[in-house]
Amino acid sequence: MENGVVRRRRRLTASLLLVAAVSLAATAGSLARIAGVETGGLAGSPAIELLKARFRRPDAVPFPKANPHSPGKEDLGRTLFFDPRLSRSGSVSCASCHNPSLGWSDGLARAVGFEMKPLARRTPPIMNLAWGSAFQWDGRAESLEHQARMPLTAPDEMNMTMEMVIERLVAIPGYRALFAQAFERPDAITAESVTAALATYQRTLVSGRAPFDRWVAGEESALGPDAKRGFALFTGKARCASCHSTWRLTDDSFHDIGLTGDDPGRGTFAPPSVVTMQRAFKTPSLRDLRLQGPYMHDGSVRTLDDVIEHYVKGGAKRPSLSPEMRPIALSADERHDLIAFLSSLKAEPIRVELPQLP
Repeated sequence: MENGVVRRRRRLTASLLLVAAVSLAATAGSLARIAGVETGGLAGSPAIELLKARFRRPDAVPFPKANPHSPGKEDLGRTLFFDPRLSRSGSVSCASCHNPSLGWSDGLARAVGFEMKPLARRTPPIMNLAWGSAFQWDGRAESLEHQARMPLTAPDEMNMTMEMVIERLVAIPGYRALFAQAFERPDAITAESVTAALATYQRTLVSGRAPFDRWVAGEESALGPDAKRGFALFTGKARCASCHSTWRLTDDSFHDIGLTGDDPGRGTFAPPSVVTMQRAFKTPSLRDLRLQGPYMHDGSVRTLDDVIEHYVKGGAKRPSLSPEMRPIALSADERHDLIAFLSSLKAEPIRVELPQLP
């Protein structure tokens, strides 16, 4: 008789073979069968369930031990986030660029900074960053606390110093009370507490359950046949999931996808010998994707059709180009199915209660 270890190994081997078969079928173009939309397809099979598990939502939001969550800290962070007095001009808040009505971005191809100066990069959305690492397009912030300080003190953004921020907040009696309550001590207005509160609030910004999430959880009718075929393309032939992985549809890594332009991206912080980081930018999450664009770190791609066309062509050929960037043939129907899948990642917007500023 087989012992338990042997049986488990046989089951694991069978599962791996089935996954490999599914991947091979995707490459061969049997996408409808993989998505389980044909009679006798693989809907509910171990291979599909394993694939879905890669994108299953977590149950809880993680908070670091050094900055644990508290309702007072969250409320304070929300208030700071929407307060324009944190900028030198007194007219720009964090929410000016990260507008909840515009998918927590600004809808512009490139951000607009201090005194309406156009910036070099697009404003990134800030949803689901509690699970992230290495923030900003080039990864120069190692934590959300670090990231929260950057726009406040950048001369071409909010153009403050932390000393000026503290001075303004201390002068407002309502803020003195909010900080004392959130951090349970008097004289709590410091640079560290400001960034801790802002980071805490940002960690609470989590996408709602999208149709894709309901399908992953077992509700077959949550996705139409075209979106299911799109998922099969996304995880198979089109190779999108090579970088847009995990439940947030990002690997939190950096890749050169062959866009034009001279921005070195992650290469600013890597020696020239690390070729793959030159012109590399962080993989953006595809959750709650704004279907009308613009896209990419520089806002240079206007529509989803243009995004797909860029990947079909494979990007500009150069030593730093990601090895995943290879030309691929996609029919008009396949492009439609990919967009249908991307649409299924969009949830109802989270409700945002605007704070009453002190």
